[in-house]
Amino acid sequence: MTDAVSPPLISVVIPVYDEAENLPDLVARVGAALARTSKPFELICIDDGSRDDSAHILAQLAARTPWLQPRFLIRNYGQTAALQAGFDIARGQYIVTLDGDLQNDPDDIPELIEKMENSPEIDMISGWRKARQDATLSRKLPSMIANRLISKVTGVKLHDYGCALKVYRREIIERIQLYGELHRFIPILAAEAGARIVEVPVRHHARTRGTSKYGIDRTFRVALDLLLIKFLMRYLHRPLHAFGGIGLWLLTPGALSLAWLGGLKLMGESIGGRPLLLVGVMLCLMGVQLIAIGVLGEILIRVYHEPKGRALYRVRAAPRPRPLQPGPETANP
Repeated sequence: MTDAVSPPLISVVIPVYDEAENLPDLVARVGAALARTSKPFELICIDDGSRDDSAHILAQLAARTPWLQPRFLIRNYGQTAALQAGFDIARGQYIVTLDGDLQNDPDDIPELIEKMENSPEIDMISGWRKARQDATLSRKLPSMIANRLISKVTGVKLHDYGCALKVYRREIIERIQLYGELHRFIPILAAEAGARIVEVPVRHHARTRGTSKYGIDRTFRVALDLLLIKFLMRYLHRPLHAFGGIGLWLLTPGALSLAWLGGLKLMGESIGGRPLLLVGVMLCLMGVQLIAIGVLGEILIRVYHEPKGRALYRVRAAPRPRPLQPGPETANP
């Protein structure tokens, strides 16, 4: 447990939405699991505008549980905003996330914390629901396809992006900012922030109480968010290369078409009724607009970085020195 004098070493952040039936057991199991570590901890439950009695139950549990720190959002903002709300107030050096439906097993947390403590080269541990207890067609199959697609597009190779059970070092969480629905892509954001990530198999249980908040419709949202992530990874600091590149591909054939039609016009031919004239004008207009958007993006990047002196890079701590191998210059005479 933790008190006002000793800050927590471990912060567990759980977004909660309509999980009234699971909350008492969830808090008790998280507390029991972390008590075994003998390390100070806190449990931050973010009620994301629940419509059931989740907020009241959290308030009652917090009244008799000193390490429980609930926060109540005024409406349902979504899992990303709820996680960011928890990250904003977390005080621990190790920050753990998991879902509030008890499908993740809190008993896995001590092992993950121990692995993080014993491996200073690891910045983030991502859970892998290797034996996932969900419906195959509606949950497991779409998730498998999405995981493979995300890994291929981003280059961050993980088997299970959707597992909520993850452990982060505090400095990694401080480097990233969540918005939209980017909670699915936290490993990618962490990798962009310099995190070294490992994936560890964890236990997974079937939901026994409450109803799932996920549906097949999230597949389409994931595809759109993946486009955003790919753009941020490759072109965040050089948007002109993205928009300007496409603009040049459109502007070049458009300009060539208009030049050819201009030559025909000079030779006395009529070009007013040719479809190629309209195509050429449209390609040129689209190309110029995209290049202009790229230039505007470059200006916005300057506005983003320069007022507060944001750096374009981050520096990590020096690695621990290794023993030197004997060589001609180090060998004893």
